[in-house]
Amino acid sequence: MRKHWLKLALLTAITVAASAPWASTEDEPRVPDFNSSAPAKDAKLPRILGKEDLWGDNAQYPFQTHAYELAAKIPAVIHQQPCYCYCDRGMGHNSLHSCFEGTHGAQCSTCLKELYYTYTEHKKGKTAAQIRQGIIKGDWKQIDLQSAASIN
Repeated sequence: MRKHWLKLALLTAITVAASAPWASTEDEPRVPDFNSSAPAKDAKLPRILGKEDLWGDNAQYPFQTHAYELAAKIPAVIHQQPCYCYCDRGMGHNSLHSCFEGTHGAQCSTCLKELYYTYTEHKKGKTAAQIRQGIIKGDWKQIDLQSAASIN
């Protein structure tokens, strides 16, 4: 009988420990991967696709190709930004820069909005760290892609 109670107590303790609030990390959303500093001066980042590399569904709207033009102007800044489509999980991306090395950025409204937000804030003189804080807060969600093609 004593063994039975001991097993029951142990099982209860394990259940409580496993379901305790401190055991869960899902309460706070995870910040996707990013690079915390600019690349070294001699580092060569992967190439951002040119608008000539986009066609079909990847160039259906002007805001798609224009985003790639702007991304090519600020590669070190987007290298330091997370991407909230969480492409770091399934695609192995390590920053917003990765999204524009291929066609993923043209098809993803999150990537596109974050790119336009980053470019606009950079033009205002904000640092990459300040821009990242705005992205983490969700400020990029305010970007209207239909009017974004006119951003220069």
